[in-house]
Amino acid sequence: MAGAAALAVLLAISGCAALSDVAASSVRARGAFVPAQEKFEASGRVSLRHGAQALTANFRWLHQGERDEIDLASPLGQTLARLSGAPGAVSLRLADGSATSAPDWATLMSRSLEWALPIEGLGYWIQGVPRPGAAFEVEWGADGAPALLRQDGWTVVYQPFVRDPSGRMRPARLALSYPDTEVRVAVDAWL
Repeated sequence: MAGAAALAVLLAISGCAALSDVAASSVRARGAFVPAQEKFEASGRVSLRHGAQALTANFRWLHQGERDEIDLASPLGQTLARLSGAPGAVSLRLADGSATSAPDWATLMSRSLEWALPIEGLGYWIQGVPRPGAAFEVEWGADGAPALLRQDGWTVVYQPFVRDPSGRMRPARLALSYPDTEVRVAVDAWL
């Protein structure tokens, strides 16, 4: 179960690089993004499947510049794990008290999951934008928001965008797929 919890934490919410230098979360017009905010907080639910492993959890993600703090809980509210860090030092602490740390998210993923996962994009994809510095394809919806994004071998399908409290358009739901991996994220609240 600890492996499944680690899988959920890392799949669902890793890749928390700073968002300040990329296209961002609000769609200005079809095919155009506005700069990202330095901070965001989101809460919601995630379900994932990798091979025979599957898990459903609730999450709360606080992103402040280059610092991230992510809490993952069971659907009944039991804490499963906390993922936190900034450039140079990231860590995963499971409910049983065990902890793993690494200098970056990719190394932490490899140590925790024992398989490669291109996680760098998720911090951007949950915002509705591609990861900078990597090729991507995007298909735009009739509302001017991205409907589908392909990057790093992942396909991200966006469902409705909603306005957050500041008025920015944000994804409400994402369905991510990669060979032998599916992740579904439902953002219940952008805070």
